[in-house]
Amino acid sequence: MAAKQKTLDDLFLHTLKDIYYAERKILRNLPKMAKAAESQELKQAFEKHREETQGQIERLEQVFELLGKRAQGVTCEAINGILEEGESVMEDFGESEALDAGILAAAQAVEHYEIVRYGTLKTWAQELGMNDAVKLLDQNLQEEKKTDELLTQLAEARVNTKAA
Repeated sequence: MAAKQKTLDDLFLHTLKDIYYAERKILRNLPKMAKAAESQELKQAFEKHREETQGQIERLEQVFELLGKRAQGVTCEAINGILEEGESVMEDFGESEALDAGILAAAQAVEHYEIVRYGTLKTWAQELGMNDAVKLLDQNLQEEKKTDELLTQLAEARVNTKAA
């Protein structure tokens, strides 16, 4: 007998598990980034984003509920790599003027990953007619875009000037 043909529903669920794992990993990582940051604004941005991330995880759990599935993650090598890269920047540039610029760049790599994932999940949810999931995923997507804009403003205004 042939293996069951995978569907967009299967891909949606797999990607949902991927971002769920990623968000939980990010939640654990944000205090480290806040602690390492020199700039008060950057520390505050990470602390604010940590609260938002908790809300995003809760929304993802609601999407799992809509699917009648248990909320669980699958290992996301992409986010593991992005976060490891950020940690090595914190180690390598710990005492330097460029530290905050490096942390900011690492944080933006995380945001861009999340924006791509949420954009994809939202589109698939629309295709699958999952209107409640679309709303929840769009809320997460909009928050990630706002965080990315804030990080860009901080980078342009403060951190890049200081590192130059």
